Amino acid sequence: MAVTRLYLLRHGQSGGNLSGTFGGHSDTPLSELGVRQAEVTAEVLKQKGVDVLYSSDLPRAVQTAQPLAEITGIELNKTFAFRERDVGVLEGLTFEESREKYPDDYFALVKRDINHVITEGESYRQLLKRGAGALKEILRTHAGKRIVIVSHTGTICYLTLDMIGAITRSTRFTPWIVTSNCGINTFEIRGRRNTRVMALNDTRHLAEITGNDSFASGKS
Repeated sequence: MAVTRLYLLRHGQSGGNLSGTFGGHSDTPLSELGVRQAEVTAEVLKQKGVDVLYSSDLPRAVQTAQPLAEITGIELNKTFAFRERDVGVLEGLTFEESREKYPDDYFALVKRDINHVITEGESYRQLLKRGAGALKEILRTHAGKRIVIVSHTGTICYLTLDMIGAITRSTRFTPWIVTSNCGINTFEIRGRRNTRVMALNDTRHLAEITGNDSFASGKS
């Protein structure tokens, strides 16, 4: 069976990241730094011989994917499936504001309660259902190709956990896998039950422009 190479790429720094607020499904664009991160990352991924490009349809993800699409000529496929978690009433709030106004939702989120549905939003399990379903179809359709999916920190975390078998029907709480702005998680899929984790949160390509702050901006 041909080896499929999958790159899960988080979007560049957004305006919401700068202000320290939950992005959720908001249309916050990239910051000036985020634009530069996307450009640098596109050059790195081009060298890997990317064949297929998908992105969340939110502006910060689309903006991150566009430089790669432009320099490779690859079609950019935008989809709702890879959006960040819908954080409902927490969208646009800081962590502190969320804790004060909606403590139940806030503490369920920071404890990574996978089944908790945020008020007017969704649960991590609902996020995983839409994201994992789309990923499965992409991997089936583009077997043997090099695939980039531009998404968000929460979505990438749960897709990664699912791929390594860390989530079952009985799972309630999960660890958190950090992916920094324009960090890359790399996998090789060699068969239905043969997935290799090659790298998590790879930000080496950003060292010159982000420095030691590559782990900043953790909110969606």
